[in-house]
Amino acid sequence: MPPTPHGTLILPGAGSFGGELKPLLDELGPAARIARYPGRFGRDAGKDTTFPEVVDACTEQARNPPADRVTLVGHSFGAYVAHATAAELERRQTPVHALVVVGANAPHLLAVPPAARSDRAAVAAYLEGIDPRLLPDPSDEWRDLVLDAAMQDLRLLAHFSDAPRPHPRCPVFAARGAADPLTSAEGTAEWAAATTGSCARRTFPGGHSDLLTTPAFADWLRTVASRE
Repeated sequence: MPPTPHGTLILPGAGSFGGELKPLLDELGPAARIARYPGRFGRDAGKDTTFPEVVDACTEQARNPPADRVTLVGHSFGAYVAHATAAELERRQTPVHALVVVGANAPHLLAVPPAARSDRAAVAAYLEGIDPRLLPDPSDEWRDLVLDAAMQDLRLLAHFSDAPRPHPRCPVFAARGAADPLTSAEGTAEWAAATTGSCARRTFPGGHSDLLTTPAFADWLRTVASRE
């Protein structure tokens, strides 16, 4: 199979099954895909997993189908998975065109309160404090599934923080919403220390996740993906 000219893999946030990213997929076209985290779907749904297993699964998805160049886009939890995936792709001799991190401070500033991953109520309170739209309505049968997936993801971030890993060489583009309570301008600027390549930043109107569905964000992402 000949490689496609370009591919974009979008890695969603904690607890996400990717549905909120459909408007972005529609904007970006068929070259863009949403990563499927292990333990989320099919027979493995609900199965405990490790951070390296998540990274390995995303690495394989970024490599198949093959593309001349790959852009990784990670939102929140997905930003840290994307950072580790970029380093693993480069270790396997697969060039990464760009790493786009959204709604996340630099890895060395990552701090998830232990209480936020202790049970469903704690996870719900943590996520609602960041963005109430991250969770389905309490009457929705999907809510518990999302909470359990988010709790697993937040626990995995502790392993991300504990394990030393190489920095990728690709350029990093860090984006945040101006009203995002989880990030800061200083925190996103620190992504420059998480790559041996260049780093650029962009601030959009809005909060933690609503920027993902805006035409302005999609336009910016297309510009990043098409840069030479």
